[in-house]
Amino acid sequence: MLSRKQLVVITISLVLPSLLSGCIGEEEPSNSPPKLIITYPTQNAVVSSLVMISGQASDADGNHTIDHIEVKINDFEWQIAHGTTQWDYSWNTYENDDRKYFIYARCFDGEAYSETVSIEVEVINPEVVESDSHKWALFIAAANFPDNDESKLGNGGLYLAEDIAAYLIEDCKYATANIMILFDDGWIRAENGAGEKLQTLQERDHSYDITYGGATKQTVVDAIDRVINQSNKYRDSEIFLWIFNHGYGDLNNSLTGGKLLESSQIYLWDDLLSDRDLGKLLSPLKAKKQTIIVDACFCGGFADKSILNLPTSMLFRSGIPRTGRVVISGTSKFRVGYASTTRGPLFSLLWFEGITSGDADGYRPGLFDRGRPTQLNIFKDGKVSVEEAFYYARYQLSNDEAFADYDTMEPQINDRYPRRGIFGSRKGLILGED
Repeated sequence: MLSRKQLVVITISLVLPSLLSGCIGEEEPSNSPPKLIITYPTQNAVVSSLVMISGQASDADGNHTIDHIEVKINDFEWQIAHGTTQWDYSWNTYENDDRKYFIYARCFDGEAYSETVSIEVEVINPEVVESDSHKWALFIAAANFPDNDESKLGNGGLYLAEDIAAYLIEDCKYATANIMILFDDGWIRAENGAGEKLQTLQERDHSYDITYGGATKQTVVDAIDRVINQSNKYRDSEIFLWIFNHGYGDLNNSLTGGKLLESSQIYLWDDLLSDRDLGKLLSPLKAKKQTIIVDACFCGGFADKSILNLPTSMLFRSGIPRTGRVVISGTSKFRVGYASTTRGPLFSLLWFEGITSGDADGYRPGLFDRGRPTQLNIFKDGKVSVEEAFYYARYQLSNDEAFADYDTMEPQINDRYPRRGIFGSRKGLILGED
């Protein structure tokens, strides 16, 4: 017969496991591997230039558990993509041979990888352009860089870049294959740039088969290198470079913007680009016809100008102005600029209006390069140069009552086309003219 002590022990051994089954020995719920798809490019697509690979990912355990996305091309190393549930990876195909490639992608939730998905695409980069197409255009705008929503400049910079690109294609004999637009991180967003990502610029419907990408530092460097490497092969090359975004400076310093002893800088999506940085990047460029426009606050340093057409000191020269270049800044080094969130920066809008309308024909420098019209037919030839459009825009800002609130911008110009010197720069640079 069992003693009372034995009965207690047996009872506890039978009952206790059921009472504690919720906290001792219970198995952790199993982890569900995440899933992903590649949405762009599609299977068997032909790609070239800058390719923005993109896709979507999800996790049954909750999308917040997705740690990162990885992408690789053929047998190269896995690379971390940007984003999670919506992700992208920029692939620079310029240095790749023309042939077929596999794109692989997978995602990781902190515990397990998804199955690897893949597509096959073919790279075909044009090696030779037609003899009348030795013209390249690069547009760079990071108007909605994600520091705070109140400072976002909207999608107007993208739309203006596309309008100028259409003009260069239709009226100035630029080949679509030689035009690149780099905007934000390569995505178009809802709410005019302030909302969620909708689709990449390459997936978005657009009128011309031009190259799109993100305005990140590495992509900008790659794009400039591409333009230099291709255009330097020809003696008659023409380059058009337009950069727009916030400029770096002190908005509370109305006298100098804090730029008295600093270089001008402009924001990219993930970094700053100084006037000296751009000068170094462009130093190997040999084209004899170059238009460079930088439209941002405090950006006069890109044209080696401070204010009132006065040069910056030797210590702060950018190295951008040189023979064959017209370098324009939308503001002086000490002043702020203005932009429409739906149409783009004000100075560039007026400059483009002067060119496309023909109204800038005959405009001259005037005092301190403030611009002035002329009634003398000797200065009117039915064509509008890059310089005439500058003086037109500068004049409108100073004299049109509609722009009275913006007349302190003081755009600057450093004209060294076709040669340096007061007499060497008398000829105007006509876009697309052979």
